[in-house]
This record gives sequence, structure tokens and C-alpha cells, in this order.
Amino acid sequence: MRAAFVVYGDLDIVSGGYIYDRAIADQLSTAGHHVEVIGLPWRTYGEHLLDNLKPGLLRSMAIPGYDVIIQDELNHPSLFLLNRWLKPRIDAPVISIVHHLRASEHRPTWQNRLYRLPEHLYLRSVDAFIYNSQTTRQIVEAVVQRPGIVVYPAGDRVQTNITPQQIEARAHTAGPLRVLFVGNLIPRKGLHTLIDALAQLPTESWHLTVIGNEDADPAYAHAIHRQVAQVGVEASVRFAGRLLDTALIAEFLAAHLLAVPSTYEGFGIVYLEAMGAGLPAIGSTAGAAHEIITDG
Repeated sequence: MRAAFVVYGDLDIVSGGYIYDRAIADQLSTAGHHVEVIGLPWRTYGEHLLDNLKPGLLRSMAIPGYDVIIQDELNHPSLFLLNRWLKPRIDAPVISIVHHLRASEHRPTWQNRLYRLPEHLYLRSVDAFIYNSQTTRQIVEAVVQRPGIVVYPAGDRVQTNITPQQIEARAHTAGPLRVLFVGNLIPRKGLHTLIDALAQLPTESWHLTVIGNEDADPAYAHAIHRQVAQVGVEASVRFAGRLLDTALIAEFLAAHLLAVPSTYEGFGIVYLEAMGAGLPAIGSTAGAAHEIITDG
């Protein structure tokens, strides 16, 4: 089988969604199928809308011989009209991987109403869906009924090999509570909320390690550094930046708990990764985190 895989950028981007996409592409390749990645350039949302008018993008997906076209739903602003022109030109189903809808994110209602129009048009333009959670499936099926399947990501991407005895010993180590945040520094991940909460505690009682890409939203990352300085907790917060898996595993093993209080998560693979290292995971009730985290 020959598959086209449409994403923004490439599959080497480090985020939960791209890890999920890469796992699907890798499994297809392992099974003997040929996967061709069609990487669309990252631009502003408005510029992505204009992608629908570019004949070159249409031609790249309308090449004869594809047996299936897989699209990450994140690309919907570039594809919501283009898919309608594509479908009569190909003899292959279009399958969308849905992590979460943009219109499900926390922002002013009027903005989400505007985002909802092209996103819903996109959802109606595809043939089937792969969902990362039941929550995501329910939200999409409230818009359109298409064949779909929920494929939960595995939690064994990072292998820690920690034992129950080591987990217990770590929990009883002396010193401040070691809190870990893992995620791109963007408002949706809620790092500002976590810092506000920790700042209410004596600074000597906790230490926060922040792992994530600060280039995803430089203005937000700058605001986070300013917030840390304003509340006077610089000595208790360490910014580690992006880490390779080996270094990430070391941070999982050193921490006492993971806290990522996102305003919305379509799934939240980092919670699974942390649990694999024996860590309690703290998330929010918004989105699908409740499918992974058992309260209490």
C-alpha cells in the first residue's frame, strides 16, 4: 500500500500529537507499506487558509497511485476546501487523525465560532477518522457521522524499567517535592496556572522542572519567565528546554509527580509516559485527561 501522510512541518517535531502520528507512520512502514510525508509549511492561521487556493498542494496529493491519504486534522485550515476539489481527482479514501478540535480549546466564544466553520467543513470532507480518545470521538461525531476508530497511544514509548521498590523509595526521599512539567510552552498547557499554585507554598517545600520547547510561543515563554521572577520563585524553578528521550527518562525517574494542568487535552500522552515511570499525574477535567487519570 502507498500512503500519503499530510502534516505541518515533518514527523520529527516533538509534541504528543506528532509522536502519535509518527508511531502510525512507523507501524505502516514496519508492515511493509510505503509512506510518503507531505509536509506543509508552518504559517499563520490566515496564511494556512490561503493554502486551499494553491494548485501545487492539490497536485501533490492528487498524484496517481496513492491507496490512502492520511491527514492530521491539525492541517484543517489548509485543507477544508482543497479536499473537496481533491476527492473527484483521486481513487483513495481520505482519513483524518484527530487529536482534538481547535474549536474545543479555551478562548473567547466569538473566536471559537469563527474557527468552527472551516474546521467543521474539513470534518465533512473526509471519509473516516482515527481518534486518540473517546472524548475526541464524541465531539467529532456530534458534527459528522463517519467511520472511525479510537486508537489509544501506548504508554511505553519511554522505557524506564523502574521497579515498585524504587518507586516507594523515591516517594520517601527527603527534601522538597520534585514537580515535573512536560509540554511545549504554550498557554493551553497551563504552566502559568501551575506556577501560580506552587507560588502559594513555601518555596523551600518544592522544586519545579520545566521541560518543553520555548520557541513554540516565544511571547508566552517570555511571560512565564517574567511570572517566575515577579512571584519570586526563581530559585525553585528550572527550565530544562527540549530534551532527548534519554534525558527525559532521567527527569521522570528523579521527579515525585507530573503536573500539566492543560485547559484542554485531546488525550495527553505525557500522562501515560509519567505513569510508566511510577509518577502520579495531575491534569485538568477539560478534555480527555480523565480517560487516563483516575481522580484520587
